[in-house]
Amino acid sequence: MCVHPPILIETIYVNRTANLVELNDWLAIRCRELAQRKHPCHAERTISECFQEEQRLLRPIVAPFDGYVEQMMRVSNTSLVRVDRNRYSVPARFAGQAVSVRMSANQIQVVAQAQVVAAHRRVFGRDQLICDPWHYLPVLERKPGALRNGAPFVEWDLPLPIQAVRKCLLKRPQGDRAFVELLLLAEKVDLDALTVACECALEAGTVTAPVIMNEMRRLTDPSPPTPLEWPDGIALTLEPLADCHRYDHLLGETHAH
Repeated sequence: MCVHPPILIETIYVNRTANLVELNDWLAIRCRELAQRKHPCHAERTISECFQEEQRLLRPIVAPFDGYVEQMMRVSNTSLVRVDRNRYSVPARFAGQAVSVRMSANQIQVVAQAQVVAAHRRVFGRDQLICDPWHYLPVLERKPGALRNGAPFVEWDLPLPIQAVRKCLLKRPQGDRAFVELLLLAEKVDLDALTVACECALEAGTVTAPVIMNEMRRLTDPSPPTPLEWPDGIALTLEPLADCHRYDHLLGETHAH
């Protein structure tokens, strides 16, 4: 009877797991099983018992482990970085600049000027384009026509009210520029505000960029300040009366000149 080594059997099983969740569940079960084995140096105790004793002497973990491979890359003229034959978008203002790309098991992060400027879910196919349309908003400001056929915008998954407004505006002259202005305002305030403003415009039947902008500003403007409460001690005992006739002599002086 042929008996496969345990390491070989486990390697075969790992290669057959469907996803990381299934693999992690299997590894947790295997760790609990192995913890009940006899310790190789202390046969009278299990591995789990020895670990519990040693654990008190270990240095505590004060921060989560952030495991990634970092590499310096230059952003292309189309605001993309290439990782494992796949391309990921970077904000357009970093086109042509050197950035640091952090590659973890499930995420790609782009760091520039000591800040994470882009983050994408990592894909493992080949020749795939992973774009965040918001990264190309400055390009739309210069070339609003790219909104119709540009690769990052063709399948842009915007909320349904915004998609309906986009479809309506693009049928009109200069509609692409009007919609880009809405997106630029939404980037400064909130996409939720644009969604609500588009819903209101669609319900009212007045789908125009100025109406939607006014609605967005109304939704995002800060609330008016609370009125001040004046102490009774500084109240006026005799309030002045408004008298517009005092300006009549000014009118007379004007006519005199």
